[in-house]
Amino acid sequence: MSTVSIIVAADENNAIGKDNNLLCYLPNDLKYFKSITDGHSIIMGRKTFESLPKGALPNRRNIVITQNKSLQFENCEMCSSVDEAINLCKNEDEIFFIGGGSIYNIAIDFADSLYLTRIHHRFEGADTFFPSINDDQWKETSREYHKADEKNKYDHSFIKFQKIKR
Repeated sequence: MSTVSIIVAADENNAIGKDNNLLCYLPNDLKYFKSITDGHSIIMGRKTFESLPKGALPNRRNIVITQNKSLQFENCEMCSSVDEAINLCKNEDEIFFIGGGSIYNIAIDFADSLYLTRIHHRFEGADTFFPSINDDQWKETSREYHKADEKNKYDHSFIKFQKIKR
């Protein structure tokens, strides 16, 4: 059975997006995202897929969850639920849910690991949020802090959590 992981960038209010876009351009986070997900299956909702500037992400199996059974995207597999997406990947070592908000709200119950880029800022006008990370369910296992620089406008931390097994 696969390790089910979530990867997300969220601000101090757990905001993750506005108008189907990321909150900010953070090259450090994009590099981190690529290094973590490269070679793995990534699962996303239709709106997240449609927000990708160049379509399916290279060197990854792209799976899109949609209720529209006639919809097809180039270089993607389509399915209709989080359950179905997980089943498509049951023989893989680790799979990643990459958004958006409604997918994260369901996937967090299935997830074993969480890769959070915490952007140390609060963005105005965000319309999409990540669910709260419950300390009773998640244990922080690593944290790496990065100061803002000429390429990355905001301080941010890469934080990894593991679900606490009961």
